[in-house]
Amino acid sequence: MVAEDDAKQAELVRRYLEHEGHTVTVVEDGRAALDEVRRSEPDLLVLDVMMPRADGLDVVRILRAERREMPVLMLTARSTEDDLLLGLDLGADDYMTKPFSPRELVARVRTLLRRNRRAAGPVPVPPPAAVEDEALTVGTLRVDPARHEVSVEGTPVECTPGEFRILAAMAAEPDRVFTRQRLLEELHGFDKYISRRTVDVHVMHLRKKIERAPRRPDRLLTVFGVGYKLTDPTRNVRHASS
Repeated sequence: MVAEDDAKQAELVRRYLEHEGHTVTVVEDGRAALDEVRRSEPDLLVLDVMMPRADGLDVVRILRAERREMPVLMLTARSTEDDLLLGLDLGADDYMTKPFSPRELVARVRTLLRRNRRAAGPVPVPPPAAVEDEALTVGTLRVDPARHEVSVEGTPVECTPGEFRILAAMAAEPDRVFTRQRLLEELHGFDKYISRRTVDVHVMHLRKKIERAPRRPDRLLTVFGVGYKLTDPTRNVRHASS
């Protein structure tokens, strides 16, 4: 689905995507985008930021709050890093700044669809006990990839898709130091089009959600000059006192 209020731009994108073999629906404003996603559940959404009735940032925020996980490629005339990071932080998977190459857009769409199909490939449904075993725990932090749930000391924590991907990767390997490059790969599969600061923004928001004192983190730690690691703060306290 393409949500773009510029008719010429929307037609150009539609033609290129249809030439690639996709079936394309076009809508012209944010409200129509929300209605059409809820009705037809498209495989991917190409979403302009500046639209009437509801802008693209509001659209992606609402869709992620509704736990709709289709890939979102945002189109924006805004080129400042803060604007772009905000879109990613809200749950967009990739972005392109206008003017852009339609051929590059088609390539980005192809990459997002391929990665999403791999992630959603056929997975056998385990019995309840097996699903429980798949949850990752680091101290009192629990990350459940099967249910896409996070909790700290039993309290649910709401995470954006990007935050969840970072946390799940780190929870699978506690105490491993993850470089920003490695976490960018976890977020998007490639880092050619985004800033490394994207990871720092996600980590900052995660600390607000999982740390008792976000400015003095003891769970999601910075390893200066390298990256980040996730650790069990209670174990660190025990080691320090022994």
